Amino acid sequence: MSFRRSPVLLSMLCLAASLSAANAAGQGSPDDLAGLQWRLLGPFRAGWSTMAAGIADQPDTFYFGAAGGGVWKTVNAGATWQPVSDGLASAPVGAIAVAPSNPRVLYAGMGHPEPRYDIAAGDGVYRSEDGGAHWQRAGLEATRHIGAILVSPSDANTLLVGALGHIFGTNAERGVFRSTDGGRHWTHVLAIDAQTGVVDLAADPAQANIVFAAAWQLAVAELATSDDGGLH
Repeated sequence: MSFRRSPVLLSMLCLAASLSAANAAGQGSPDDLAGLQWRLLGPFRAGWSTMAAGIADQPDTFYFGAAGGGVWKTVNAGATWQPVSDGLASAPVGAIAVAPSNPRVLYAGMGHPEPRYDIAAGDGVYRSEDGGAHWQRAGLEATRHIGAILVSPSDANTLLVGALGHIFGTNAERGVFRSTDGGRHWTHVLAIDAQTGVVDLAADPAQANIVFAAAWQLAVAELATSDDGGLH
């Protein structure tokens, strides 16, 4: 589950995610959320956050990805934070996913997909098998901006990635990609066109094989070059 543009107010988000998971399992009700209030958790660095991901049965442990500052982790509900992105070759994070069947397996998608006054591309997907302590490349380097990652509830090696693609030009590496071997190989399962990418994914809680994708056709900026080499 992901939450976009949540500055650093992550405690309630992850608690809400945990309660939502409990509701889906028949262990709670909407009234459980009635008394929640927002509070600032920090850390006061890393830029604006792009998303958060938690572990349903470990409510004090969750992660957030920053547009300019990698992946951060807390194990005490935000009292302290540790950066866990030393193995990532680029900084901007657009998506994080925790494998429901094995919470030590994480995926990070690089390049934030929300164009603002600052735009930072990434270099694909990374996988961790030890809760973020170490990362390995998992492909899709040409996607540049990844908006969402969904991991199968029963298999930590099966996942979907929603990719926006190149913001300043056309490219084929857009849409939805699927891997069944933890990112070693990928199948392009939704390819709309060279200018339309995917920025979010959602699965039906009752039937995980039913997936919805939010697509976005991005306006492509083109630069014309004069005979003397100057831009006009």
